[in-house]
Amino acid sequence: MADGAAKPQRSDGGLEAALRAGRFAITAEITPPDAATAQAVMDRAGVLKGVVDAVNVTDGAGARAHMSAMACAAVLARNGIEPVLQFTVRDRNRLALQGDLIGMGALGIPNLLCLHGDDVKAGDQPETKMVHDIDSRALMSLARQLRDEAQLPSGRKVDPAPRLFIGAADSPQDPKPDFAPKGLEAKIAAGADFFQTQFVYDAGVARRYFGRLRDAGITEKAYFIVGVGPLLSAKQARWMHENLFGVTIPEAVLKRLDGAADQKAEGRRICVELLQEFTRIPGIAGAHIMAPQQKIAAIAEAVAEAGVRGAARAAA
Repeated sequence: MADGAAKPQRSDGGLEAALRAGRFAITAEITPPDAATAQAVMDRAGVLKGVVDAVNVTDGAGARAHMSAMACAAVLARNGIEPVLQFTVRDRNRLALQGDLIGMGALGIPNLLCLHGDDVKAGDQPETKMVHDIDSRALMSLARQLRDEAQLPSGRKVDPAPRLFIGAADSPQDPKPDFAPKGLEAKIAAGADFFQTQFVYDAGVARRYFGRLRDAGITEKAYFIVGVGPLLSAKQARWMHENLFGVTIPEAVLKRLDGAADQKAEGRRICVELLQEFTRIPGIAGAHIMAPQQKIAAIAEAVAEAGVRGAARAAA
């Protein structure tokens, strides 16, 4: 990102510092546990301490209730793991969201990812009412106003204001000839400093997509952290290809897994190769590694094998 280094750092977080320094950043992701103890959080996330730059905490992922994302992120921060707090607009109105944004500063949570939230009909309490008082872009604008203007929409001052690194979601696709990144431009205008993306398992698609973003000047305005993960089996890969919105698993990857004597080890090698390739693609600032919660250790294994965390990345 060309213009980022000229501006003061917006948060007190190491993730933003790594990105600003031109280092390839690594983030991971956990779902808060169904348990009312801090130890349950650390039992899940502890293997990632010192391995990644930050750990995302999902907010009611799959439209299911768990320990609150704010509480889980606070536990991570208290134990030396930098959190990225995911906020959905599905469950809280603007007043609750504003209060939580201010609270992030008090709890030492420097990063947030602004999301719409999964439809409650997909969850285990489909009778739940969705709030959606504002959309995710309005949440980005709220966060930016609090940070940069130190005031609420009502005009009341917040002193001190929370120092926040504001994130948004993206889903890279093979760009069509008429592709125009209007949605990304709108999110950046709303306040997005960085993007974390859906899984990408095709380096060619990544090169073409980020090439178009570079041509449009988008990668000079925000950092892009690209989603990937260690595949556990050909069966899992096919399920992701068929069921996860925006995810395409190339046929060549499926054939590699089908032909492997140890599909889990081959899936990790595929992840490692992609991590290494992403460092060479201009416009990619880091990787966001996701895995099933019972397989979080696989993230640490892939990061160690790839050896890319903190590496110099290709210019945006």
